[in-house]
Amino acid sequence: MARVTPPAILILGGSALATARRLQACYPNARVHRLRGRVAVDAQADPGDIVYDELGAHLRELYASGTPIIALCAAGIVIRCVAPLLANKGAEPPVLAVAEDGSAVVPLLGGLAGVNVMAREIAAVLDVPPAITTSGELRFGTCVLNPPEGYALASLVQGKRFVSDLLAGESTRVEGDAHWLDDAQLPRAPHATRAIRITPLAWNGNTDELVIHPRSVVVALTDSEDAVHRIRDALAAHGLAEQALAAIVAPATGIGNTTLAQAADALGAPLRFTAAASVAGEHAGAASSRALLSTAMLPSNCTVVDTATGIALAIADQPVDPDTVGRARGRLTVIGLGPGSADLMVPAARAALAQATDILGYATYVEMAGPFRADQQVHPTDNREEMQRARHAFELASSGRRVVMVSSGDPGVFAMASAVLEALDTAGEPDWADVELDIVPGVSAAMATAAQAGAPLGHDFCMLSLSDNLKPWSIIETRIAHAVEADLVMAFYNPVSRARPWQLDKALDIVRATRAPHTRVVLGRDIGRPGASLVTTTLGELKSTDVDMRTMVIIGSSTTRGFARRSTQDTHSAQREWVYTPRWYR
Repeated sequence: MARVTPPAILILGGSALATARRLQACYPNARVHRLRGRVAVDAQADPGDIVYDELGAHLRELYASGTPIIALCAAGIVIRCVAPLLANKGAEPPVLAVAEDGSAVVPLLGGLAGVNVMAREIAAVLDVPPAITTSGELRFGTCVLNPPEGYALASLVQGKRFVSDLLAGESTRVEGDAHWLDDAQLPRAPHATRAIRITPLAWNGNTDELVIHPRSVVVALTDSEDAVHRIRDALAAHGLAEQALAAIVAPATGIGNTTLAQAADALGAPLRFTAAASVAGEHAGAASSRALLSTAMLPSNCTVVDTATGIALAIADQPVDPDTVGRARGRLTVIGLGPGSADLMVPAARAALAQATDILGYATYVEMAGPFRADQQVHPTDNREEMQRARHAFELASSGRRVVMVSSGDPGVFAMASAVLEALDTAGEPDWADVELDIVPGVSAAMATAAQAGAPLGHDFCMLSLSDNLKPWSIIETRIAHAVEADLVMAFYNPVSRARPWQLDKALDIVRATRAPHTRVVLGRDIGRPGASLVTTTLGELKSTDVDMRTMVIIGSSTTRGFARRSTQDTHSAQREWVYTPRWYR
């Protein structure tokens, strides 16, 4: 049941939570998405749950990202929400509606992406029959237009016509290895006019055929010049379909070549590299395309042919797994989890985690980033091992793996992005320069605390770490003094610890020497995590005993102000105090 992209399980109210947890057990990497304010946080709550604010926008975001959706609500609600995005049947993810009590499972969209397979999986868990309405699936027991991984339809339009003909009473024969159809209830006849053909050869337009291409062709070229046209010409010269491409192989000297990467994207094939060209000599062209294939770890039964355009083709009799061909360009993505709540993690960070082969980070943060699939490797380390962790990440990524380095908050704010760049800058490892490096921003603890309080960072501010593990305390004192003199709002990270309980008081002494006792102060502890608390006080009332290592301390400027308001609709509600710094300056 495992999928590269785990499904999102959406609920609108607490009555659906029990069913959602049952489905989460069916898809261990899936997360439950809860509507804010409608599902109470109780014993069944999970810190990995994602909280959303508006169903329509959230559903459309998931759909647009290709995430499978299991919505525990009325089918009509889901249809109306995603209707504006319905355009390409071949690109839609699976979308299902499930009754809150688990009494009905209705596949809605994604017939070509396995929605009916998911419907049967979910129905088996809930012990109910799935409400499958696809005619071909009901008649034949499988979706003929949804071949397994490693195969591709020649034409969806022709495929739909072909299935319609079978439903109308025509028979078919199967040519080639279509093992996934062995148990299908197809109307077969050995001399039928209609045929399902499994072949890497290009479809000739015959409307009596449903052509499915095994991705069994590997292309090798030694340079990127006019790559797309040359590859297409090479395939056409041998009658091969573009959809049969399993991988494009290039010399290792081409890693980072944007033209090659764009060609692979245009042809819809993964790009792989071998060291053949660099072994042969200094010039990338010294190794022939055929030599590249000889070092690409291809299946032994491949037929290799050369073309007039300097490209070599390897044709296997079965689909080729691109992960076994050469090696991919490694990728290292540095992400921030945000302050801790899953709904405050940016979608790009979540996508990077889903695609990762390896996840590294401080053990506490790695645990927060889970759960992970069985095929993902996790490398938790101690909080003080930043440079070793960064070097390990590059070592993994330079071998072709997709690595994610996890930080809390924003990775560029007192976190791992700086360590990663320092490792790259100082290591002198040429292979590390070939790694595709991406830094994904996150919601920092200061930003999350400020948002809870109002807008104390609404004007100029600075962020300061009070930890002297990586810089002398004298520098910290100097910077605090200058920030106070400049009348900046200050956000203190790492304010106290067991080893240095005195430093916050020292910092406050510097601030109090100039800043008024009524200056607004915000204390945010574990904002975005279970048990979060927010306190607003003043500089005069603030005590260091009110603060621990997990507290964000925001000290306002001379213009920062606070005010309290009680809801006019609920006179019994507590007064809410808001803190903000005006955008003007007097």
